[in-house]
Amino acid sequence: MEHLGNNIARLRNFRRIPQKEMAAKLRMTQQAYSAVENKAEIDEDLLEKIAEVLDFPVQAVRELDSHSVLSINQQGGNAGSVFYQYNPNEKIQELYERLLKEKDDIIKSKDEVIEMYKKQKNAS
Repeated sequence: MEHLGNNIARLRNFRRIPQKEMAAKLRMTQQAYSAVENKAEIDEDLLEKIAEVLDFPVQAVRELDSHSVLSINQQGGNAGSVFYQYNPNEKIQELYERLLKEKDDIIKSKDEVIEMYKKQKNAS
């Protein structure tokens, strides 16, 4: 299990947002926000709000350590970019299954149109 507070702190630091600013955006005290970053588990609603403020998907915050690839390019002290990638095999499988279903739906639709034309031809 990932320590969500640590993940949030890393992403917050990457965005160069001080704890005080994060706390203000989340309408809490800096001390309360600091406690959030020290927690391994965080309430789902709060996690979603934090992810929105940090401009990262919730899944990236959750899986930063185990499944994500984090590449931070810095030049002259300016943060360049963050790239995170989840298990590509799962995404490829999801895409493959979706495309197969779409293909099957198209074939079914085509077969229904052919049947309709056959019935119309036989009725004539």
